[in-house]
Amino acid sequence: MVAMRSATNNAAALLTVLFLMSSGGTAVSAFNYADALDKALLFFEAQRSGKLPPGQRVTWRGDSALTDGSDDHTDLAGGYYDAGDNVKFGLPMAFTVTMLSWSAAEFGDAMARSGQLESARAAVRWGADYLLKAAAHAPAALYVQVGDPYQDHRCWERPEDMDTSRSVYKVTPEKPGSDVAGETAAALAAASIVFRGCDPAYSAKLLQTARKVFDFADRYRGSYTDSLSSVACPFYCSYSGYNDELLWAAAWLHLATSAAPGKTTGGGNSSSADTYLSYIYANGHTLGAEQDDFTFSWDDKRVGTKVLLAKSFLLHAAAGDKSPPSAASLQLYKAHADTYVCSLIPGAAGFQASQYTPGGLLFKEGDSNMQYVTSTSFLLLAYAKYLSAAGASASCSGGGAAVPPPALVAAAKRQVDYILGANPAATSYMVGFGSRFPRHVHHRGASLPSVRDHPGKIGCDEGFRYLHAAEPDANVLVGAVVGGPDGGDGFTDSRDNYAQTEPSTYTNAPLVGALAFLAGGGRWH
Repeated sequence: MVAMRSATNNAAALLTVLFLMSSGGTAVSAFNYADALDKALLFFEAQRSGKLPPGQRVTWRGDSALTDGSDDHTDLAGGYYDAGDNVKFGLPMAFTVTMLSWSAAEFGDAMARSGQLESARAAVRWGADYLLKAAAHAPAALYVQVGDPYQDHRCWERPEDMDTSRSVYKVTPEKPGSDVAGETAAALAAASIVFRGCDPAYSAKLLQTARKVFDFADRYRGSYTDSLSSVACPFYCSYSGYNDELLWAAAWLHLATSAAPGKTTGGGNSSSADTYLSYIYANGHTLGAEQDDFTFSWDDKRVGTKVLLAKSFLLHAAAGDKSPPSAASLQLYKAHADTYVCSLIPGAAGFQASQYTPGGLLFKEGDSNMQYVTSTSFLLLAYAKYLSAAGASASCSGGGAAVPPPALVAAAKRQVDYILGANPAATSYMVGFGSRFPRHVHHRGASLPSVRDHPGKIGCDEGFRYLHAAEPDANVLVGAVVGGPDGGDGFTDSRDNYAQTEPSTYTNAPLVGALAFLAGGGRWH
């Protein structure tokens, strides 16, 4: 009787917290999520490298880096600049494409209702086209970076003016990079799902290349941090190693080569799907299936893989398939996904209150913390969708109440609302959204006068006066989500404060999915 009363009390407490979070707790107001979604996607147009398309909406940008790859007699024009500099880093770019694709795959219906599905597909395609170029020579080589980051960082130049080295870097069987290759395979596989229905030929090409790159990543194992340490670190070191990317890529290939119940495969088949599922069963334990981790980023994919494979388990369970190995092997991923969720929900057993600021922001670390906020928000919403479809909840250890899908939605919404302005500073951390937002973004193109307004070249050293200037950005980097406040909700709007004012594609990519869900009225389809 005591235990039953305790469980009832826990459930009541959780529901109370859920109500407070749903109502905003501290006067959280409703936002125009459709407008925020439009702006979040617009940011990717500002980050484009290469020959800009006729429909380019960010008109202060121009063509740039048109001869990328020529040093190695290959075409690597295109893709995205990852953040405020002019280097094309393969690992975060591939993760960006993966998360844009996951956003479109899960919340494409909501994007369509907001009129943003074509913009989302364009953002995915721009990155995926580049990754296809980077993988054109696999398995002999996979190109993973364009630009010497040290030389690039010694200058403050517009992309259109770049005269620093555009050296290219690749991983090979002799100098492997399973981490970056695994993420590239995941990105291509995820993108193939986005185009399965609207462009089957392109989808098939993406999937075929994803398989080839995954085989390369798995056969020639090693970290690109070791193979290319002089240029990978300290910029985008693979701190988590490469096991997480191999399992993550296998999970995406399993989904891409299998059909959801009642749908066609669009180029995949059950034999291929079984191949990757068998790989997951055979290798999951050595690749991190049993490891709990509480961050999800361009570097560490473990918890994202748990959520993705929990989806497969929940689909099996909902279909009544409880036979091993699907029930036993995939249930492990749901258990770990549940542990992750329980650490985030106030009132749940396992909740870790120390990871929130006084104002309620999830805080993982000081440099570009918003990347963790957006990735976590996305995972909460995606997992809520999977749980809801299966009529399930997250189970917390220690006898606590189960966490229902609406609690995950409320927690994610609270984080998104904080980004958009429901925070102690009453400021939006998305540039161009609302009346108060950062005006001194750590971003070369935004801070310098555009080529349209200042046709003359602005040299390497001359540009630094714009970096250190007190004046607002010459060009408003609409939709960019900056690094965000510190652990005490403090924020300094200064270009020199790159930890708080630099945006990135991998911060915006998962936010696209979260905003699409909220803009669509918070309904599953």
